[in-house]
Amino acid sequence: MNTIITHRLSLFLVFLYAVLPAFGHSNDTISIMEWNVENLFDCRHDTLKNDHEFLPDGLRHWNYYRYRQKLDKIAKTIVAATGNWNPPALIALCEVENDSVLIALTRYSALRELNYRFVMTDSPDQRGIDVALLYQRDRFKLLGYESIGVTPLNDFRPTRDILHVTGLITLQDTLDIYVVHAPSRSGGEMASRPYRTHFAKTLMTEIEKTKAQRRTPKILILGDFNDFPESPSISKILGAKAPEKEIDDNKLYHLLARQVKQHEEGSYKFRGEWNLLDHLIVSGSLLNTTNRIYTSESLAQIVHLPFLMTEDKTYGGKRPYRTYYGMKYESGYSDHLPLLMQMIITAE
Repeated sequence: MNTIITHRLSLFLVFLYAVLPAFGHSNDTISIMEWNVENLFDCRHDTLKNDHEFLPDGLRHWNYYRYRQKLDKIAKTIVAATGNWNPPALIALCEVENDSVLIALTRYSALRELNYRFVMTDSPDQRGIDVALLYQRDRFKLLGYESIGVTPLNDFRPTRDILHVTGLITLQDTLDIYVVHAPSRSGGEMASRPYRTHFAKTLMTEIEKTKAQRRTPKILILGDFNDFPESPSISKILGAKAPEKEIDDNKLYHLLARQVKQHEEGSYKFRGEWNLLDHLIVSGSLLNTTNRIYTSESLAQIVHLPFLMTEDKTYGGKRPYRTYYGMKYESGYSDHLPLLMQMIITAE
């Protein structure tokens, strides 16, 4: 009964978003979210992919009830993420299987009144997982998007494509968004590092192409790099470090690097240690407060909503409330915590 009441309350809150004036809403602020949602699979078999694990007769006994419950929990998190009456205008998602799960999320969950549309990749990943960007059409005008393939190294399986989305935040400001999900650490960090380095080099090549096409582009990189801020893929290949006193419009900066180092926090907990695998990286042009749109370190955070956490009985403290803990079904949200940033749009 409590589950039914909670679900109805969630739907009611979303209804209020749609029909009431935006209490506390500022027209010159938008929120942007990133989240690895941990294996958002439907229950149908894709004959071209190895998705057997997430079928009703698979190892995890994934079924329609669990699938619908996960959709509702993702929607609940998105609604609650900002803590105010201003839901994220842009949402980068990692580990989504196909367009059917995104259609179900945007049209048949509690998000259906929030006017989200989406674009996504169709990668050669063997399990069939992809990345996507949800956007509200009244706050982000989509100009175009492309799915950028990452040529696999000789001894490694195909990985996820990079999603490059171009759109307008204001009538004059173009934003280039890259949504990424780099190769995992399977086999060990050192053994798998070359694959993430190769992935980062591919991303950097595409960013350089964007820089060549547009003078001082406004670039935003969102996603799961399976690496930390100090890892070579991020700190050396991308050159993304914490903002400095002197900002270069054409360099990349990491919005959470300083925060996670100072507070020893992260978006993912592994063997009792918090690490930041998910990242918010921007070009220096988005840190320039003289521009019409800008952000800062102080406007970025890891989302610690209470219902996303559960007791860590093995290592102590709290950990993300996962859908699966190993092979055990926990009925939680995800093994990653979401990231959130705000962008200021100044008045003309």
